[in-house]
Amino acid sequence: MEFRYLGNSGLKISEITYGNWLTHGSQVENETAARTIHAALDAGITTFDTADVYANTKAESVLGEALKDQRRESLEIFTKVYNPTGPKGHNDCGLSRKHMMESINASLTRLQTDYVDLYQAHRYDYETPLEETMQAFADIVHSGKALYIGVSEWTADQIRRGHALAKELGIQLISSQPQYNMLWRVIEGEVVPTCKELGISQIVWSPIAQGVLTGKYKPGQPLPAGTRATDEHGGNNAIKRYLDEETLAGVAKLEPIAKDLGLTMAQLAIAWVLSNDNVAAALVGASRPEQIQANAEASGVKLSADVLAEIDKAVGHLAKTDPLLTFKSSPKTRPA
Repeated sequence: MEFRYLGNSGLKISEITYGNWLTHGSQVENETAARTIHAALDAGITTFDTADVYANTKAESVLGEALKDQRRESLEIFTKVYNPTGPKGHNDCGLSRKHMMESINASLTRLQTDYVDLYQAHRYDYETPLEETMQAFADIVHSGKALYIGVSEWTADQIRRGHALAKELGIQLISSQPQYNMLWRVIEGEVVPTCKELGISQIVWSPIAQGVLTGKYKPGQPLPAGTRATDEHGGNNAIKRYLDEETLAGVAKLEPIAKDLGLTMAQLAIAWVLSNDNVAAALVGASRPEQIQANAEASGVKLSADVLAEIDKAVGHLAKTDPLLTFKSSPKTRPA
């Protein structure tokens, strides 16, 4: 496992980071989840990313229980705040001071730790003044409950304004967590250049496009049973944008590229996002131990310029690149 600095900080994280969205506390039994987390540790992964909203707080609890006997100093634990949790009352979401202060305490309890290494705004809150949000972040950091802060799916302008306020308040905003993969490249035009300027790294989610870049979904064939595309608990909503015939045909062209390199298609997809020098880590989930073990082997893989050109020829024309998609996909009001 290789490690990268997160933003302009001294914090190193594993470039393959374990994320438990859509799995722990909902799709996967707790015992299997614990075995998968331990397989991640065995593969050299030290960085774990979750959020209070995942499985309505259960994912944090599963992660905390699985990691409780590990040496805390050897781990980097990340979580997020914004989306509705608990009974989903009128103050149970957003980035108000009230919700953030209550959320960090609840997250620490579920994670069975005194602090998180990174506390992230899961989305931008258009209903709360940014100054209020950043002051709450500063108080959380200064109290020792978080070491650094980050954001997720913020636009370049929002990141710039948040970074300026963080600097004034004496805290470090060092990460952005966007969706990024061969088929979804919307951060390349504005977010990445802004983050490079400000000393912020990307921790990217969906590097294998919700499983589409594994090649398991074939053009002209029914969706395989038991996969995310047929999951009625929310997985199919995240993946459906990639399931048109043209996209699947393009993805099929990646198979010989991966084979020539001795990689699985998932490993190729993960190595591709890590080839971006502004990416500190690829978030990889897993529903069973062997998945995380295989994906962790993408660490350290270097793709040549020729290979990157081949990938672009296969799927580059299919990729979404409009920076406005970040803004358009962000909720303008707090979710009920």
